[in-house]
Amino acid sequence: MTVRIQPIADINQRANQALIGELGVVDTIRFLNQFRAGNRDYTVERDSLFRDMTAEEIIAEIKSRRTGGA
Repeated sequence: MTVRIQPIADINQRANQALIGELGVVDTIRFLNQFRAGNRDYTVERDSLFRDMTAEEIIAEIKSRRTGGA
């Protein structure tokens, strides 16, 4: 059995076309942007956002938002 390894550029092009066909251009871009490296420091941002919260409070907030509470 012979396996043909496709160039990553070809795979990326096929994947993009599949996403565009299924989601449309705008939602494909929104989806792909999740995986792009940002220029912000999440560690600093996280420390600022959650400075005065305990882990238990953060978990309770997440659960509340998931159930439509907050």
